[in-house]
Amino acid sequence: MSKQNFYQRLSRMNYQADESAGILQVVQQIRIDHPCMALRTLYKKIRPQTMGRDKFELFCSEHGYGVRKQKNYRVTTNSKGVTRFPNLIQDIELTGVNQVFVSDITYYEMNGRFHYLTFIMDLYNREIVGASESDNLRTENTTIPALNQLIRLRGRQNLEDAIFHSDGGGQYYSNDFKELTKKLKMKNSMTQEKVNENPHAERLNGVIKNNYLYPYSPNNKKELRNCMKKAIWMYNNEKPHQSLNDLTPVEYRKINTVDNKNISSRYFPLSTIHHHHYKEKFNV
Repeated sequence: MSKQNFYQRLSRMNYQADESAGILQVVQQIRIDHPCMALRTLYKKIRPQTMGRDKFELFCSEHGYGVRKQKNYRVTTNSKGVTRFPNLIQDIELTGVNQVFVSDITYYEMNGRFHYLTFIMDLYNREIVGASESDNLRTENTTIPALNQLIRLRGRQNLEDAIFHSDGGGQYYSNDFKELTKKLKMKNSMTQEKVNENPHAERLNGVIKNNYLYPYSPNNKKELRNCMKKAIWMYNNEKPHQSLNDLTPVEYRKINTVDNKNISSRYFPLSTIHHHHYKEKFNV
């Protein structure tokens, strides 16, 4: 085997491992929403790129996600041999922004097909600081672009020693993602196969989907991305949070952050638009 063929095969194997872990993560969420959906129907909706139908059904059944094993659908998935990082945010006390970021990948169903949404939130002020949309589970289309948006928004120099917390999805321990967090000198943190170890990110997924995207009802990929931007703007700038003394995430950051000069507004340029003009632009 030539060196080129070897690395191409290795790359395919790495992506297959990443997608497998990502598939289990998505199936786990679907099982909560649709506990009786057949695996064949799930296959048609997820459309995995590295598995055929029969392999997908066998793969899910082996991990306890067959319809007859509904009692197991809430178990957090983790393939043996998978890299895991310790949970670094248990009982942590936050004093400002850029200390802990939490993230999760969720699915959004549109026209009978699934799209995968990745969100990154600053745990201190509950602000969405990174997001991506993709029709596949590739790391380069999910966690990598979301993290790159975080870099542009908060500044590379402000992310050193920050904790990046997630569940065990393959996109969070892929070599490309780990290499990027290593360059940023961020600390990787993960849930340890227990429920409620990433509740803020999971709750955010539900709010964005159920309170914004489903009511907005996008019909195609372009509309979905525009609706995501609109939802993020509304969540960050218009939605009061009880945990933030009924302030919005942006208001809370501005009041409690002494120096905001290094926090860019390039990622969400809509945050600089006057509310009146924003409403006209999106017919809110």
